Amino acid sequence: MSLTEDRPVATIKDVAREAGVSVATVDRVLHGRPGVRRATVERVEETVERLGFRPHAAAAELARGRSYRFAFVMPKSLNAFMSEIQETVLRERTWLTARRTLVDIVETDVFDPGALTATLEEVGPRCDGVAVVALDHPLVRAAIDDLMGSGVHVVTLVSDVPSAHRARYVGIDNIAAGRTAGSLIGRFLGSRRGKVAVIAGSLALSDHTDRFIGISRVMSSDFPDLELMLPVEGRDDDAKNQALTARLLAETPDLVGIYNIGAGTSGVATALVEAKRPEHVVFVGHDLTSHTRRFLLTGVMDAVISQNPGRMARSALRVLQAFARREPISAAQEAIGIDIVIRENLP
Repeated sequence: MSLTEDRPVATIKDVAREAGVSVATVDRVLHGRPGVRRATVERVEETVERLGFRPHAAAAELARGRSYRFAFVMPKSLNAFMSEIQETVLRERTWLTARRTLVDIVETDVFDPGALTATLEEVGPRCDGVAVVALDHPLVRAAIDDLMGSGVHVVTLVSDVPSAHRARYVGIDNIAAGRTAGSLIGRFLGSRRGKVAVIAGSLALSDHTDRFIGISRVMSSDFPDLELMLPVEGRDDDAKNQALTARLLAETPDLVGIYNIGAGTSGVATALVEAKRPEHVVFVGHDLTSHTRRFLLTGVMDAVISQNPGRMARSALRVLQAFARREPISAAQEAIGIDIVIRENLP
């Protein structure tokens, strides 16, 4: 799909109305002037980002006489987290139109290196920049390097290919995420002993590998009485994860914890409920969605490690624009943080 729709460019009045403040207050925030409460500054900044407000952006782009084309290469089988990334890109039409930018969203099997490579080779040469949920595989690395060598800026999204010559990675520190999961499981279990299972989508995805590295390190150093099992792979699929979890529960009587590294959380939760084990197994997973919210409320899940998909999508768009226009990138603005969500602090 492509973003081609003409929408009116957001104005400072739009920002003021949406944020519930005066135009003068918005102007103060934009220029860093004192006299505005911190909470108001944050509300205005969030509104500016959400509306894609850029002073004089349209006039500047028209003066340049330059248009841009980007592509987001996304998983074919979308989970709620990936769907939110796509929906955010679609909601950014106002800002994209003001910046004379067209964005294609292309879905492919990111678990298949051949399919992902073919998609990059087909889509990339038509673009100024590509954001890709990437598989760390020699074919994919070569495709990224070829695009970069031809002048197409490639940004890895959610899952990195660190050995490729990509322009930038947009996502969280996944080793830290895995360490967080391990620490949560260990602390929730207290003095209990037993085995902790790990369910990954694919260890060919660097984010899943890094998360396993993170939980392995914290378990061995801080919780030596817990035995971390080797990961099993369910390709982020609910049905596969349900079958894997049911087998783990049946074959591992001393299973006390589960860390679901990727998506397919509903499958894990269903197996726990069917086995009547939610109260006996600490379950930690990723991404706050309508499903994981319900699992937290009902006690099936104990904690969710959350990253903001909307912020990630907007960051990738800003970074691609900056590379294409040879503008500076604010490292602080583009940093993607990790949130821990439990039932008691659900937003």
